[in-house]
Amino acid sequence: MATIDPCTFLRRLPLFSDLGEDDLRAVGAAATEQHVDRGRTIVERGDPCEGFHSILYGQVKLAFISPQGQEKVIEILGPGKTFGEAVMFMEKPYFVTATALEDCLLLHVRKEAIFAELEQSAAFARRMLAGMSRRLHGLVADVEAYTLHTGGQRVVGYLLKDAPESGATVRLSVSKRLVASRLNITPEYFSRVLNDLTRRELVRVDGRDIAILDANGLRAYEG
Repeated sequence: MATIDPCTFLRRLPLFSDLGEDDLRAVGAAATEQHVDRGRTIVERGDPCEGFHSILYGQVKLAFISPQGQEKVIEILGPGKTFGEAVMFMEKPYFVTATALEDCLLLHVRKEAIFAELEQSAAFARRMLAGMSRRLHGLVADVEAYTLHTGGQRVVGYLLKDAPESGATVRLSVSKRLVASRLNITPEYFSRVLNDLTRRELVRVDGRDIAILDANGLRAYEG
């Protein structure tokens, strides 16, 4: 496979967009590309964290196994997304397992380069903090949804994410089982909700394509 220029990719990420050419090359020199086949593990829970990963293409699942032996999906990440920053700063091992859902090309940036850049650039530090704050906000929103919303409302919230209107089609980028785990419900319950929404003529399901027939009706759905 052709070797990429790390600086070319890093320059496109908001996190690194303000870096000067010399600083960008210093970070790029600490980056390593990783080709990971679909279904392969990228990092295991308990592995030491030596930096963070950025996704050039493909999808990555972050998950852990509950004491009952069930998989809980934390996040599903696509191109341009990153993972590993928090544990990198905490200098703790990974607390989730990252698995490639598709053939992936990743860029791994060693933490020494990030720490050095943080000492030199306040703007870079603010961007890094902003990125982790957004991740924390998303996790808090998940806890709120699990606590205050019914399973049906969580499904509706997922379908209406980014506020699609009536006539829009939502395509599930992963299996219904993974979406269900992400929403903290069972696959059977997820299917029951979709069947109920279909019966009420709020959506139309065709495989992984879900057409929004009545967005206002979905927002009013109690589940």
